[in-house]
Amino acid sequence: MGMAIKEMMAKRAAEEIDNGNVVNLGFGIPQKVINYIPEDKTVFLHAENGVLGAGPAPEEGKEDKELIDSGGVPITVMPGASFFDSADSFALVRSGKLDITVLGALEVGENGDLANWMVPGGLIPGMGGAMDLARHAKKVIAVTMHTDKKGNPKLKKQCGLPLTALSCVSLIITDIAVIEVDDKGFLLKEVFEGHTVDEVIEKTGAELRVAEDVRVITYS
Repeated sequence: MGMAIKEMMAKRAAEEIDNGNVVNLGFGIPQKVINYIPEDKTVFLHAENGVLGAGPAPEEGKEDKELIDSGGVPITVMPGASFFDSADSFALVRSGKLDITVLGALEVGENGDLANWMVPGGLIPGMGGAMDLARHAKKVIAVTMHTDKKGNPKLKKQCGLPLTALSCVSLIITDIAVIEVDDKGFLLKEVFEGHTVDEVIEKTGAELRVAEDVRVITYS
């Protein structure tokens, strides 16, 4: 059996991370990215509640209630990790020290607008740090399903949901494709094995340019 699609999305996102990067991973699929960072890369994972140097999830039964990320999920820490208060944590983000943030998305506009913090009428536990992360990280990667549960495009000409940040997303990784966002809009660069360029065009709610040499992503 092949790799599950959410794992494939996380593995593809990990390819964007370079040695020495300071990286923040959002909830859901982005959290899986840590499992695909090669051991020969030194990456500093940041959590908004005040950790720099977070590690993978602990083994079951070895959780430490004092070691959690901003969502209350148990984590581990790497040798040399730093701990600080949330004010310093957000100062790190707002000062532009964050190289990459990988975030989930409800919608992405063709100009890079991101909507990922609320659906009108739904229960809103809080916006978290998404707005600061999306606004100030040097590179914002949105990881999301290409369509919603009703089959409607999540990549749109213009977001219909309340925005998290304007013109911030530079790369989108979905369950069928990898799309770059530039000053002309969406550019299809890659498709996952089993999917086609025509399918991606059909499921995208905005004009989609196609790169000359589209990569087919295959993971065992």
